[in-house]
Amino acid sequence: MRKLLHKRIIIPLLALTIFFSGTAFKSDFFEIAKQIEIFTTLFKELNMNYVDETNPGDLMDTAIKGMLEDLDPYTNYYNEQDVEAARINNAGDYTGIGANVLTLKDRLVIVEPYKDYAADKAGLKAGDEIIKVDNVVVADFKDDAGNLLQGGAGTSVNVTYVRQGETKTATIKREAVDIHAVPHYSMINDNIGYIVLRKFNEKTSSETITALRDLKNQGAEKLILDLRGNPGGLLREAVNVTNIFVPKNQLVVTTKSKVKKYNKTYYTSKEPIDTEIPLVVLIDGSSASASEIVSGALQDLDRAVVIGARSFGKGLVQRPKKLTYGTQMKITISRYYTPSGRCIQALDYWNRDENGKATRVKQENYNAFKTKKGRTVYDGGGVQPDLELDETKLSTITKAIVNENLIFKYATEYYYKNSVTDLENFSLTDADFSDFKRFLKANNFSFETKTEKAFADALSVAKEEQLANEIDTNYSSLVSALNTYKNKAIDQNKTQLLSLLSDEIVKRYFYREGLYTYYISNNFEIQKGVEILKNPSNYLSYLN
Repeated sequence: MRKLLHKRIIIPLLALTIFFSGTAFKSDFFEIAKQIEIFTTLFKELNMNYVDETNPGDLMDTAIKGMLEDLDPYTNYYNEQDVEAARINNAGDYTGIGANVLTLKDRLVIVEPYKDYAADKAGLKAGDEIIKVDNVVVADFKDDAGNLLQGGAGTSVNVTYVRQGETKTATIKREAVDIHAVPHYSMINDNIGYIVLRKFNEKTSSETITALRDLKNQGAEKLILDLRGNPGGLLREAVNVTNIFVPKNQLVVTTKSKVKKYNKTYYTSKEPIDTEIPLVVLIDGSSASASEIVSGALQDLDRAVVIGARSFGKGLVQRPKKLTYGTQMKITISRYYTPSGRCIQALDYWNRDENGKATRVKQENYNAFKTKKGRTVYDGGGVQPDLELDETKLSTITKAIVNENLIFKYATEYYYKNSVTDLENFSLTDADFSDFKRFLKANNFSFETKTEKAFADALSVAKEEQLANEIDTNYSSLVSALNTYKNKAIDQNKTQLLSLLSDEIVKRYFYREGLYTYYISNNFEIQKGVEILKNPSNYLSYLN
């Protein structure tokens, strides 16, 4: 009895130690200790008495994930392997096969082999589907199968993959891979430079400074900074990149939290490289987090003209916390605010709708803020560009096609049917677009609009209320009109779809390096940026 009593007391005492020693101690401590004790006793009874054998580690993983699902998608638990992967993303280098790989349930898809790295040297191409790594069948591997490709430099891995229906094998000799934060920079013309920022890791600001200085030596008097598709990364590097273009001691971002020690203001701390060079920043719906800090700060400080499409809207800040046995968690600790006071977080994960989905702030509820020169900017979901381009914002049907990987899959098919050797003169034709529509049909592409779903829900309610016969004719007419729209929508989005297809196809033949070269002559957003920079009065009109 005394032993049992001791066991029952030790758990809340342990909880007391944890929460008194931490910074997040609350007055509801007893409730926390109570829930910990309930969970511990439940976990013990389940493992001891369940009818089948259970795996305590798997059960705990499920429990942790279930708990975190009620929060935001950025608060995550990392096992030991995940911790190493997170280190790779921040440091900007790792040992592996040198390719961007998509992990699916039963296969690993090569999304992009990096030029002259291990996978490329072994002959792997985008679209190849790895089904076996050494002797491990990917479909039978319960954890992240992408980890099977990791390994020390100089070691080899054998892969079995499917290409265009044919099964092949290859041996890949792993090597160190340097992931550049700035994968490309070049001159667009005699006086306009172009820098691409791919991610915000530990090398981002230093690589950007190197690129800018080199371009200035080549004659750059104006600059386009490309943050499209940049998912973000290290907060301090976002501040450092902003510091390149604005003076020392300038407020860049503020973080606000319920924990006082996380309430911080981040100022530039170094002497800038160039505070005068006319600057255009490109963003799109995939520019997130640190990308939004940079674009939002430069906009608020009237330092750059931001063009493209509204950014992703990730205004939440995470911090890694070490746990026991080499595990970690990344936890959302605060929201960030641009210099004007905007929080550009788009989704509210704490006030979900009736279906459990995060809600989005409606445009009529956006709040107005002022830039340094008094221009009006808004919060409520990402950075809104000074010049919003319809060509950059993906339409509903384009998003559906992209989400089903049909752009990627068609590019794979195109690559094995066509030979392209002239990057400068490459362009897709009307015949290619017709072939793409054939491809969509062959792959049974279809999508349901929100309007269509709403109509279907309404008809279901009408049937319950026995009103279906009264509205059936009108309903059929509405559905027919929607189908007509969907059939026309692909043609109406021809320019956008051809642009996405061209980008993906160019990468197949000329790698990412060739894509950026292709951009300079063909990309609409870059051309628009050049147009603005060429006209000083037009450029200044956006900033005044």
